[in-house]
Amino acid sequence: MADEAVVLAVVLKPGAARDEVDGWDQDAAGRPVLRVRVRARPVEGQANDALVRLIAGRLELPVSAVTLAAGGRGRSKRLHVRGLDAERIRRRLTDL
Repeated sequence: MADEAVVLAVVLKPGAARDEVDGWDQDAAGRPVLRVRVRARPVEGQANDALVRLIAGRLELPVSAVTLAAGGRGRSKRLHVRGLDAERIRRRLTDL
């Protein structure tokens, strides 16, 4: 278990047909980003809440272990994940 939070970069598409982790991609600088879709609309934080719940569920962590650190109003997000190291996070989100 990791005590420090791991930063997880996400590109979120709200208003999708279903909640789904689409997989890993790269940003313009070549850094890994996770592409995610949620049904919730970007209204009053609903899409952000859905993102946190989806990621926590896929990682088999409590919702309290995943927090939105940046990107509350944009599609590019940064999540802090506690309880797993970066390699375990990557494996659990790759083996979907």
